[in-house]
Amino acid sequence: MSCTGDEYCPRCGKETSRYALVNGSCPDCQGKEIHFDQIARGGVYAQALQQMILSFKKGRTELDSTLAFLANSALEASSFYKDIEIFVPVPLHWSRRLWRGYNQSFVLAKKLKHTTARISTELVRIRRTKSQPAMASPAARARNVAGAFAVRRGHRFSGRKICLVDDIKTTGATLNECAKTLKEACAAKVYALVLAVAGQNVV
Repeated sequence: MSCTGDEYCPRCGKETSRYALVNGSCPDCQGKEIHFDQIARGGVYAQALQQMILSFKKGRTELDSTLAFLANSALEASSFYKDIEIFVPVPLHWSRRLWRGYNQSFVLAKKLKHTTARISTELVRIRRTKSQPAMASPAARARNVAGAFAVRRGHRFSGRKICLVDDIKTTGATLNECAKTLKEACAAKVYALVLAVAGQNVV
């Protein structure tokens, strides 16, 4: 479950050897349009970590400290830790947040340790999308979230170095669309921090 000992692609988060990287990317993400600049992960979405994240999303917010330990370990080990100026939790649509009672990404962001970076909620989800796990393919997931995000008027993202915060990266469609929106708002860099990356070869 720990993030400190495994090797993964800093571009997409998938497990790979450092010797397989070419220009900072693994073979799997070569040639793909990835709008976030780098990613840090707490672990692999499987076994105990998977169960903890699912429970965290379904009301067990007392798990925030344990999961935040993983997130902070990954964050501090990343090459972009000192660059971050703003943490942006991946937003839920207001109706889903009302139904759940909280945004798990915002809860996690509040537990992150950084001496200068602040949290911004100026990235918003303007369209309620279908649940991503229900989407059968990466292309369907990308279509599902296309145009689903916007920044608030008077945002302060221009020229800033931002770190998106989310619980799981599967295909990366949601993070990609958020990063695209932030860069269209003139963000200088967009990084990503997730608790876990799915789709790994785990025994």
